[in-house]
Amino acid sequence: MALAVAPTGAVDGHRSRKLAVALSRTSSTFLFFSVVVVGVVFASARWITTTSTTLQASLPAAAAIPAAAALHHQTQHPTPSPRSPSRAPRPPPAAYSISCPNISHAAKAPESSQTLALALSFSSSCRRSYPDAPPATNTTAAPSSSNSSCPSYFRFIHEDLRPWRAAGGVTRAMLARAGVTASFRLVVLRGRAYVQRFRPAFQTRDLFTIWGILQLLRRYPGRVPDLDLMFDCVDWPVVRTHLYRGKHAPFMPPLFRYCGDDRTLDIVFPDWSFWGWPEINIKPWDALQKDLKNGNSRVTWSDREPYAYWKGNTAVAVSRQELVKCNISSTQDWKARIYTQDWFQESKAGYTNSNLGNQCTHRYKIYVEGSAWSISQKYILACDSMTLLVTPKYYDFFSRSLMPIQHYWPVRDDNKCASIKYAVEWGNSHKQSAQRIGKEASNFIQEEVNMDLVYDYMLHLLTEYAKLLRFKPTKPPEAVEVCPESLICQAEGIEKKFLTESMVKSAHDSGPCDLPPPFSPLELRMLKQRKENTIRQVEMWERRASAA
Repeated sequence: MALAVAPTGAVDGHRSRKLAVALSRTSSTFLFFSVVVVGVVFASARWITTTSTTLQASLPAAAAIPAAAALHHQTQHPTPSPRSPSRAPRPPPAAYSISCPNISHAAKAPESSQTLALALSFSSSCRRSYPDAPPATNTTAAPSSSNSSCPSYFRFIHEDLRPWRAAGGVTRAMLARAGVTASFRLVVLRGRAYVQRFRPAFQTRDLFTIWGILQLLRRYPGRVPDLDLMFDCVDWPVVRTHLYRGKHAPFMPPLFRYCGDDRTLDIVFPDWSFWGWPEINIKPWDALQKDLKNGNSRVTWSDREPYAYWKGNTAVAVSRQELVKCNISSTQDWKARIYTQDWFQESKAGYTNSNLGNQCTHRYKIYVEGSAWSISQKYILACDSMTLLVTPKYYDFFSRSLMPIQHYWPVRDDNKCASIKYAVEWGNSHKQSAQRIGKEASNFIQEEVNMDLVYDYMLHLLTEYAKLLRFKPTKPPEAVEVCPESLICQAEGIEKKFLTESMVKSAHDSGPCDLPPPFSPLELRMLKQRKENTIRQVEMWERRASAA
């Protein structure tokens, strides 16, 4: 039976929009892709302009930042109790509760979500009966450490923000420029969130991203500093590094999104699927991690099919279309079993063949990007199978810490079939080593990319970003307060189900993990060199095997 891995193709890009600006240094680029669910998903790659006068003429009115705005004097969260020096036992924090009429747990998502639009039309549901939380300061680190060190990938927070630190901070003008391509603007003031939506994101990406930030505010009340940011829900990073060097650094836009690459400066943030993806029935990460862990125990590594497996949408990228050629045929067996996912048919069948908890039945799982990065990476790595990772161009917030031969086996993008065949044959001849690589990756995902650490990453990233703001955040006139009540009470069906399941139930008593220090230039060079040397070693083994 063909089992589905994560719906990689569904992630890639989602809209077509033309930003026409006459510039001397930049051009506009756009892509249209057909993809998932009802067969259509759009992907776009856009360029952020560099000429100030032309840009300002093209900015949406929403990008203007007011000098001041009246704020409500309530807060979303109670103030956490002060820490006792003696660490005396304290009662557990009171559980949060939300009361909504007619909460439904239907098994089918609406064809087109209106939840966020409705929530932004009615803000009265965000009333509070408890006082303001004291604002977290933008000049100190996140307080109340849990006395544990964060995983090493947290160090890339410093790298992602380094360009603005070197430029002297984030100005209002920089923020306004980021609004050119942003899906929404988020302002946090005294623990309360305000959203200005510029344009709908594909499916419910913006809804579940905003929901995740609201859960962070519930988990760490009073610890998220006042801030103002722009978020783009399209996959492809757009802030080109070469456009903002030297004298052009003051024009550098701080734009948050789900992935980055070595040629861009976009600030990487955890993707929406950690709180659920209702359109294709992917559960929130807490529940899905348990399903994947249970699935790993059903079939031991040695009893799994001794082939490389991939299933997903092939329409979104040439690399995936090439991967199909690696399938078994009457004349050739590349040791790969490739399946094309039809998400329209799968949705009609109730997703019976795409349960991610049942996907771990092959010794080797293939990860290949679509038009950009794919959320499927974490699901594939969590499978105990040795991941065959086709040379990636993009990274998400945790993947920069993955090491070849330790967490995955590198596969050449320019010679996929032969590279996959060699990897499978090597693994079947070195079973203990292959099993160890699979287990190392699975442990990394289970232990270092759990929801506790996802929230800690978000808190540290937003805290460090807020320190860079050279202006006092204020509520834009067009922004509307959002809170868990305003979103969950407008949701229906499986949307509401996933929002409910991923909701933080109470404040977290201890603080986040300790943010590790930045990389030194030498450490970054050594990390890059280690990856490159290991990949070259594998390619040399392949060449020797081919020659023999």
